[in-house]
Amino acid sequence: MNLIETSGLVKRFNDLTAVDGVSLNVPQGEIFGLVGSDGAGKTTTLRLLVGALRPDEGDVQICGHDILTQTDQAREKIGYLSQRFSLYEDLTVLENIRFFAEVRGLELKDWKPRCMELLSFVGLQNFTERKAGQLSGGMKQKLGLAAALVSRPQVLLLDEPTTGVDPATRQDFWQLIIRIVGNEGMAVVITTPYMDEAARCNRLGFMRSGRIIAEGSPTQLRGRLEGRILEVQTTSPIRLVESMKDFPGVEDARAFGDKLHLRVQPGKSDRVLKNLKREHCKEVIRPIPATLEDVFISLTQNSDKEGAPHD
Repeated sequence: MNLIETSGLVKRFNDLTAVDGVSLNVPQGEIFGLVGSDGAGKTTTLRLLVGALRPDEGDVQICGHDILTQTDQAREKIGYLSQRFSLYEDLTVLENIRFFAEVRGLELKDWKPRCMELLSFVGLQNFTERKAGQLSGGMKQKLGLAAALVSRPQVLLLDEPTTGVDPATRQDFWQLIIRIVGNEGMAVVITTPYMDEAARCNRLGFMRSGRIIAEGSPTQLRGRLEGRILEVQTTSPIRLVESMKDFPGVEDARAFGDKLHLRVQPGKSDRVLKNLKREHCKEVIRPIPATLEDVFISLTQNSDKEGAPHD
């Protein structure tokens, strides 16, 4: 069963089309990632899903409820964590969760056990009396997640929840999300600019200029460039990158640390590899599986060539 269904969502701000024909179907138990750079339309899409913005075209169904005509019923099913910390910094951890529980109409006998369970789950059980303003960035995000989950939502919307936190906290946060889906079977939509996070999702939608330009599992998306990525190990990647772009059969070259990723034309990998090894015999050159970064760059370039609208 799809807990989130949208069809042809469009949102304009004057002359800017921030969301351009987005359709999503997210079933129970799935983590769906909206992936793209700043200005791609990810946050606007989430705001349309939660009903904070009204679409100019299209519709949103949350657990079978129309977000525009059955707003209260739809929102009862949603937990939402915004990009910026939006809880009350002068309230304690426990007071914040109590506030959001009671706003949702939960009684003490219902919210108190759930609250303590969630605080233990996110690792804040020893900080119930600490004011939210005194928490670290990662702890604030965990508190926001606990507040979003207190009403037992069926749909969880997370807007770049790990931006600005340290790598260890990012890892912890993702472990929490995966456990939540496994334990409670909700549908999750998460926005992220990070490809390592995208790889953890069940399915992805790559966004560009308000459109979803590709959709599928991480494996399916990487398969679009199967056999077309060559890696060059070199001591001077920046110096080589421009010359590699002009090499016959190479569509694009990008520096990844001390390596280059070359995207070659379909069916020409063996020929390009042979010619490269002959002309650059001092470099280590080998075919590798495509990364999500390789795929996103390729799709973005194709989108630009086809004249996609600007951000």
